[in-house]
Amino acid sequence: MAQQSEAIHTLQQQLVVQNTPKPEVTVPPKFDGARETVVGFVNTCRLYTEARLGRVDEKEKISWVLFYIQGGVVEIWKDNVLEEISKGTLEVDMMEELFEKIREEFGEFDKESRKADELRLLVQGPRIYDKYIQEFRRAA
Repeated sequence: MAQQSEAIHTLQQQLVVQNTPKPEVTVPPKFDGARETVVGFVNTCRLYTEARLGRVDEKEKISWVLFYIQGGVVEIWKDNVLEEISKGTLEVDMMEELFEKIREEFGEFDKESRKADELRLLVQGPRIYDKYIQEFRRAA
């Protein structure tokens, strides 16, 4: 009897988890290869896939991310990556590996110099303290 009660309780918990609504999450904007948008694109993709595609296979998540890479030079890069994956000359088994390739190809060249410049130019001015601290942490 105790085992049946435990089994019923476990099934009820699974139903609650399955019926819990997923949070509304904004889909990422199309990524066109602009260096200043790489971090935002990767972060938005990561948040969306964790919130909405949690249990989906990694290969499907990679395909989903690649769908949002469109236009100009980045389209050619995507085509090359897809061709290399299909030939087996490039292995991208985890979404984080794809993000690393995107950051390598389209990310900043000299992140340290940019951050040093941001810190040098950072002034609190009329901003509230909390906002200033967050900008300082981002620049550091």
